[in-house]
Amino acid sequence: MADKKPINWTHASTLIAVAILVGTELVGASWAAGWALGGLFQLGPAISRAFEIAFALIGFVGLYFFMRTAIRHEPIR
Repeated sequence: MADKKPINWTHASTLIAVAILVGTELVGASWAAGWALGGLFQLGPAISRAFEIAFALIGFVGLYFFMRTAIRHEPIR
């Protein structure tokens, strides 16, 4: 393990900030889309919550793939 480079804290702090910013936007927007569709189609509260949760999970998956690409382009080590 001695051959590992030290952590580049500039890159790490940039990636953390990007994860917070993009994560908030992506998950928030997808959650709001589920809420809006539930209201638009006048679905019941349980179905609206299911839409919100499903869309939020899609947002988290999108955040995962975004961060995977961001780490590939700006490695921490």
